[in-house]
Amino acid sequence: MLFSTSLVAVVGAGEQPALSPRRLSVFNTITDVLSAELNFVSSILCVRMNRKRLVVVLERKTYIHDLGQLTILHTIDTVSNSRALCALSPNHENCYLALPASTSNGTVLVFDALDLHAVCQIQAHRSPLAAMSFSSDGLLLATASDQGTVIRVHSIPQASKVHTFRRGSYPVTIYSLSFGPPSQVPQLLAASCASGTIHVFKLGSYSKPRTEDPLGNVGQTSNGMAAGLLASVIPNSMSDMVESERCIVTIKNGSPPNVRSHCAIAAHVEDSSEDGDEAPTSTSSSNRARIFVVTTGGFFHEWSITVGQGKESSCTLQREVAILSSSLSDEISAHFV
Repeated sequence: MLFSTSLVAVVGAGEQPALSPRRLSVFNTITDVLSAELNFVSSILCVRMNRKRLVVVLERKTYIHDLGQLTILHTIDTVSNSRALCALSPNHENCYLALPASTSNGTVLVFDALDLHAVCQIQAHRSPLAAMSFSSDGLLLATASDQGTVIRVHSIPQASKVHTFRRGSYPVTIYSLSFGPPSQVPQLLAASCASGTIHVFKLGSYSKPRTEDPLGNVGQTSNGMAAGLLASVIPNSMSDMVESERCIVTIKNGSPPNVRSHCAIAAHVEDSSEDGDEAPTSTSSSNRARIFVVTTGGFFHEWSITVGQGKESSCTLQREVAILSSSLSDEISAHFV
């Protein structure tokens, strides 16, 4: 689905021609009209859209389409991408596309999907990539490798590392990464993984100079300089231990273990009326947010989190919804794209 519009892209998973995994159908759900059908030579593994571009990922090729005309603008030959790794910026002005550039390490190719040219390559991880996601403005790219111990955030198009987060010390598959909305201060980043735990990280400022009293920040500045000096002379694995930050909120059992899940962050909702007649409204509260988790098992979870100082952060389960009944889930077969 294209944001909250009526445009939906559907890929089948059956053997019938109408449900072929090589066919992409674009529907308008308001008019119930099939807008277009696009056929490909091999199975479609992933589909991404923003207001300007539609991207279709095959195992060794990625096609960039103009969303208005649904015509192919560019084809990118890629390394084998059986995991269907792809991230497209939701911002159509900073219209960046991220794809894996290696099967042996975590190199990322960043492509300008608007002007159709390569922007940069990022040596993000030593292990192959497992997940990627752009921020809402397209200027930050979060990546995780198949080790799943470290999550890095890079600035685009500079390709410089601005944050390193440590998820844990043992390897685990990270299923998804998601930035919070632009109105959320501080900026948040969530990760769902195979253990069933949802990790939430807080991004500090990396571009705006600090305005506090410089004498009051002597200790912080000294610590930052010491960490930077150590990181420059020790191996990368130990450098991550020096530079990395821990999550501020951990949601245990956020999803069933080993069930693929996707997470998203939304603004906190305030009920503006006392009698409940008016609809609740989203607010950019500086310390509260909502975490949405949807699983391939057919469940939707909503969590409310409060971001505090140190260990004061907390989370509360708001609702759990079974999207598919047990009778329907046996009859429905579709790609999770």
